[in-house]
Amino acid sequence: MPSLIIRFHIVLLLIALLVACGAWETIPEATKDAEKAFTVPDRSTRFSNISAVEAFKTDTKNITDYLLYDGDDINIEVIGRPELSGVQRIGPDGKVTLSIVGSVSVRNLTREQAATSINNALSPYYLNIYTTVRVEHYNSNRIIIIGRVEHPGELQFNTPPNLLDILAQAGGMPLLRKEQVLTRCAIIRKDKILWVDLTRLLTGDTSLNVPLQRNDVVYIPDATDTSVFVLGAVNAPGVFRLTPQMSFMDALAGAGGLTKDGNSHEIHLIRPSVDANMQIDISELLKPSGKLNVAINEGDIIYVPRHGVSKIGYMLQQINPFSTLFTISQLGAVIP
Repeated sequence: MPSLIIRFHIVLLLIALLVACGAWETIPEATKDAEKAFTVPDRSTRFSNISAVEAFKTDTKNITDYLLYDGDDINIEVIGRPELSGVQRIGPDGKVTLSIVGSVSVRNLTREQAATSINNALSPYYLNIYTTVRVEHYNSNRIIIIGRVEHPGELQFNTPPNLLDILAQAGGMPLLRKEQVLTRCAIIRKDKILWVDLTRLLTGDTSLNVPLQRNDVVYIPDATDTSVFVLGAVNAPGVFRLTPQMSFMDALAGAGGLTKDGNSHEIHLIRPSVDANMQIDISELLKPSGKLNVAINEGDIIYVPRHGVSKIGYMLQQINPFSTLFTISQLGAVIP
């Protein structure tokens, strides 16, 4: 009987050595108050930041008249003075050049203001001068679109466009390509940036069809720029595209769920951007409150460790069963 107990202890020691020598996962401890770094997805919200959208709309509403700018072709007509009239392009310094007078600045002026400036410049040399200005080509009225569209670059327009107008002018959008799923875009205006949910815009939410201004930049990121990572003991680990309002359970389901070795009680949701590591127990998640089904952000990592009991079983499966039996029997043979 004592020898049997000793043999049993040796077997346990062997398993412990196998555990120590195996390539086990090193699981970091959950960070304190990690829940504060995560938010529960609100699927009732139609768009993420209504105040920012309205602020961009207000910016455009404040522009009531077109302002001339560098590169515009304007037709200057001085009544009764054909030698002073004609089409001119506003230079990179914002000025046009007139006979006798020389340079006159018209940058950021309305047509009426530009005509008044030209009148004032000519008045010392001519009596009863009256001038009109009209725009022949709105060359400075441009939007720049970059990113995952078929025809990125500079787009010109005669009337203030909306976001959908610009997307349409940029050519066929890559909706049919798996690797280029349009989910969002950014509108960059000087020192401000607005992220627009394209999924909602393209499915009829016209409140996101934001009016654009001259020199706005529209950026559409690649789908791979919005990725989450699901690793460890899941059936299909890998990189997944972030979808609007993706939750923890959405991402986990996308990876095929846990394997039979997966530890459902110690799943880690890691957000490197804020150094947060949240430990999630699926049994808690399945309760009616569902508070742990938090929203997933770009760059989040979901890691499912193997269950402790399964680790030992897994390592024993990697060893030739005949050599294992031989080793144990040999150990038993030398024990009196």
